[in-house]
Amino acid sequence: MKLTPLSVGYVPLVDAAPLMVADQMGFAETEGLALELVPAPSWSSLRDMVAFGKVGAAHMLSVVPVAMAMGLGGMTTPLSAALVMSVNGNVIGVGRALEARLREQGYGFDFADAAAAGAALARAADGPLVIGAPFPFSMHVELLHYWFAATPLSGLPIEIRTVPPPMMAQALAEGEIDAFCVGEPWGSVSVENGAGALLLPGKAIWSFAPEKVLAVRSDWAEADPQLLGRLMRAVWRAGRWLSQPDSHTAAAELLSRRGYLDIPPEVVDRALSGRLTITPGGEQRRSEGLVEFHAGAANFPWRSQAKWMAAQLAARHGLDREAAIRAAGQVYRTDLYRRHMAGVGAELPSASEKLEGAILHPTAVPTQAGRLTLQPDTFFDRRIFDPSA
Repeated sequence: MKLTPLSVGYVPLVDAAPLMVADQMGFAETEGLALELVPAPSWSSLRDMVAFGKVGAAHMLSVVPVAMAMGLGGMTTPLSAALVMSVNGNVIGVGRALEARLREQGYGFDFADAAAAGAALARAADGPLVIGAPFPFSMHVELLHYWFAATPLSGLPIEIRTVPPPMMAQALAEGEIDAFCVGEPWGSVSVENGAGALLLPGKAIWSFAPEKVLAVRSDWAEADPQLLGRLMRAVWRAGRWLSQPDSHTAAAELLSRRGYLDIPPEVVDRALSGRLTITPGGEQRRSEGLVEFHAGAANFPWRSQAKWMAAQLAARHGLDREAAIRAAGQVYRTDLYRRHMAGVGAELPSASEKLEGAILHPTAVPTQAGRLTLQPDTFFDRRIFDPSA
């Protein structure tokens, strides 16, 4: 069978795994695709690669297509989020000086309680805080601002500085930043290098936050729908394989290769298993669902998630909230997902929106073919976002 070549961009992170697995484990070939995976040094360069057609699709920060639809960031090429590639996967860490002050005040690094961690960090701060994040329009930044606003951190002078993920550990070690929010494995790399300690998983702030999406130019999605569908199905099947615990060892070995993450497989496995080493001294914590590639309809591009991002961005940038929410609702393409994923076993919720933050326990909901179980999606302060309000 002749394979159709397709270039797909990514930034080296554990949550790019569905692309690597689709390429190496035969899921792309089954769909008649020959993927060319193109690494990008930063999120701005990857965004531009997609916008200018240098790659056909990309592993993309979930907030970027929403921000572009709102006219933020200087690049307004319409992008579509065809599916969610991963949920959660970020960690918040601190440098050794902050770690020492936190320990002096008796903080136990439970790696779970966002409210307690925020209060402790506010007490430990010695002047302004500089926190590294990979891109201004990212779930990292949205989680940080949400966390700040609901804790004593809101009273501190804080600068969020853009640092590409692979450079985060070095920036922390060299004192350019005091703390960070970054996707794995780069938080664990800072621990391995002795530069810092992990304070929280991102999921402690929002327990089911869409982290990366499969992004394509909207005009390309309409011009070549069959090719897009083949890519979506290959990525979805790869995510389903990754969600199986007995796949973690093989996946860690694959991702650790020099052409991908180029770090030891045991460090990659920490994110996949949720068993993290959080300090250079070897303290360990377990975080179920640290990164999720499939379960709980993780791949479904809920419009309500995009609208939450738009509401946050609009408030911070002084934009019209209603206009922002309308624009965001066109970016997360539930229509494409339903069209291309029907008949392959994908869970298709009956609704395209939900109350974000309202699911406290695993909850069964109707689908087009039966029922699925949605996972808790709570915010740490128990607020609820109603996309229709």
